[in-house]
Amino acid sequence: MTENNALGMTFRDGEVIIRQGDTGDCMYVIQEGHVEVVVKMNEIETVLAVRNQGDFFGEMAIFNREIRMATVRALGEVRVLSVDKRNLMRRIHEDPSLAYRIILALSQRIRELSDEVVRLDHKLLDLTGY
Repeated sequence: MTENNALGMTFRDGEVIIRQGDTGDCMYVIQEGHVEVVVKMNEIETVLAVRNQGDFFGEMAIFNREIRMATVRALGEVRVLSVDKRNLMRRIHEDPSLAYRIILALSQRIRELSDEVVRLDHKLLDLTGY
């Protein structure tokens, strides 16, 4: 991380912003740049998504205080703003449409993951012949 101030934190290419397995208490909003979301299982990393300016990540830590399910790394230089639960709730109180926009984004992610499960299921059927 190269900079940390009231406007956010800046990360260089490849730097880890959140790490799979760590405990989190905030989410992040990408102010500039791109990040990749990766999961490591049995020493194999799988890229789940790329998030861009205006997107958010790490939101599950605010809602269920469990360990981080994925690692998020900077793709190039990235500036992010961290948002804890108290600040998120204050912002939603000030602008209830923010909650709607978050739900909309999460719904889209669920749809994308569902589509990927179906695609992988069909691929498995093609490979096995069943």
